[in-house]
Amino acid sequence: MGEEKTRAPRNRTITLTAEEIDFYRGNLLHLSGPVQPKDIENRTINQDLFEILDWLPAGFVDLLFIDPPYNLTKAFNSTVFRERTIDEYSQWFESWFPKLLRILKPTASVYICADWRSSAAVHLIAEKYLVVRNRITWEREKGRGAKRNWKNCSEDIWFCTASEEYIFNVEAVKIKRRVLAPYTDSEGNPKDWEKTGDGNFRLTHPSNIWTDLTVPFWSMPENTDHPTQKPEKLLAKIILASSLPADLVFDPFLGSGTTSVVAKKLGRRYVGVEYDPTYCCLAEKRLSLAEYDKTIQGYAEGVFWERNTFQEQSMPKNREMLKLLPLFNTASKDDQDV
Repeated sequence: MGEEKTRAPRNRTITLTAEEIDFYRGNLLHLSGPVQPKDIENRTINQDLFEILDWLPAGFVDLLFIDPPYNLTKAFNSTVFRERTIDEYSQWFESWFPKLLRILKPTASVYICADWRSSAAVHLIAEKYLVVRNRITWEREKGRGAKRNWKNCSEDIWFCTASEEYIFNVEAVKIKRRVLAPYTDSEGNPKDWEKTGDGNFRLTHPSNIWTDLTVPFWSMPENTDHPTQKPEKLLAKIILASSLPADLVFDPFLGSGTTSVVAKKLGRRYVGVEYDPTYCCLAEKRLSLAEYDKTIQGYAEGVFWERNTFQEQSMPKNREMLKLLPLFNTASKDDQDV
């Protein structure tokens, strides 16, 4: 994955040169046996999850975000996940899911992503081991049209907790919506809304239907070539709702690093596991960029904004920034095997 594609001048997709791949590989962690939390905090582990599952510490995770392969045939660089029957997918999911839960604190929350093919299996298995609290459905916006079916443009996220004691910061995830028909009190003052120079707005409680997200694409500075990348805004909602500053967020299918990047931007600790070394290097590059830029598109002034209602502050132009980004290593290459 380097600069192989011819990209438009305004394309902000984060890419890797051969030199960067070589450098960022030096930051990746490889486990050779059981570890303590301090050994893996704020690191990217480049290994097969199922190889290291038994080596992870018990009871150290505050928030677990799981974005497993969906039940469809999909290529992830050198690996391919193949569609199977719903029973086979259920068996695959349950072969590792319960083992992963031992890393949770008693107060932890778990979010599990799924599409319509896998959502039922995820729900049935999750409720065997966790308290299932809600199903979030988010509009992916993108999606191919179909002549003999409904266009598929939504995904599910199952919100679960390890116990009845858990964190949910509702004030941190309110949405700022534009008010089109504002109500006033008897004296003509705004009722449950605010008048500003840019229009009238109301802060509303978050629901389990998310329509304010945009799947990363070529003109967004968070975009990569990963085929199933989640928006940073999506992770920001989850992390702010279900964790506190300095809590630890764990992602066992890290991909190009969105969970770790957003955790870092929001002042949380993180651990990510990803099998593909190129995606790991993308994650490390994005984590380096987060040292300079902590903005999250669609989240500003402490609230989430509806799509197209907030004039984004000047976003860094990634291509120019990347040329200036100093390559610095956070650990000696001799320290990468634990």
